Amino acid sequence: MKITDAESFGRAIKKRRKELGYTQRYISEFSGISISFLSDMENGKKTIELGKALLIANLLGLDVELNERR
Repeated sequence: MKITDAESFGRAIKKRRKELGYTQRYISEFSGISISFLSDMENGKKTIELGKALLIANLLGLDVELNERR
């Protein structure tokens, strides 16, 4: 899936979390990241912290890769 903005990133995180059967509460308890942060991220809020967003993506087994535009 190509991620082009905060909204598509959030949709990808939410989709993967649901595929794994995890709740936001479970991810919060496991990672120490608040449920409100997770909700904001899944809803495409543009002011989230990149480090936390990448941590959640990795916890869900998603790789984040940057590719150079050509």
